[in-house]
Amino acid sequence: MISEDAYDYLFKIVIIGDSGVGKSNLLLRYTSDEFMEDSRSTIGVEFATKSLKIDNCFIKAQIWDTSGQERYKAITSAFYRGAVGALLVYADITRKPSFDHVDQWLKELREHTEENIPLVLIGNKLDLSDVNRQVSTEIARQYATQSNMLFFETSAYDATNVTDAFETMFEHVYKELAKSKLLQKTKEQVNDLAVGTKTVTLRPPSATYEYNHRIKKDDHNKGCCQ
Repeated sequence: MISEDAYDYLFKIVIIGDSGVGKSNLLLRYTSDEFMEDSRSTIGVEFATKSLKIDNCFIKAQIWDTSGQERYKAITSAFYRGAVGALLVYADITRKPSFDHVDQWLKELREHTEENIPLVLIGNKLDLSDVNRQVSTEIARQYATQSNMLFFETSAYDATNVTDAFETMFEHVYKELAKSKLLQKTKEQVNDLAVGTKTVTLRPPSATYEYNHRIKKDDHNKGCCQ
């Protein structure tokens, strides 16, 4: 088991999409293997952490989840700042409008992040696929391919493909950063990424924001990027 305090690189990943598509439960399922039946809408910003190993390097992923509600748009630039990857979520089964809004989310993302960061399109609530599917796998996959995104259908409820979606994202982030040699640079600023000898440190926004830590109790007194 990887210690929360022992890592070589720290990556900031964001989860975006309409309110109610299951972003918070995807985050909870991946980081804690839990699911909340009565999940409330996210207020402001929440984040959690997860540790994993890629190419013999210990990675600590800081995963940020924001409300999809319009009233929280003021925190947009702070939320995206320093992100090196993103998961764009829609409810593939029961809410076609959430898929129709993917274009808007993608446009906003690309306005506030580095060009060509790894992206994953996620159709969530796969467990309801036999009830009322409104977006076909083929249409969503085609859209993802055309938009240069990876694609997964997931269920936060029963954990289907959740780990695969997140960890495929992290692997692509690692490969892209290694390819661009950001991981090898020493003590220089690349936009909002502070790149050290061995650590990609993603600094938290200085702006005020509302948040809930959905992380272990022993992390509560630590800063965003320990």
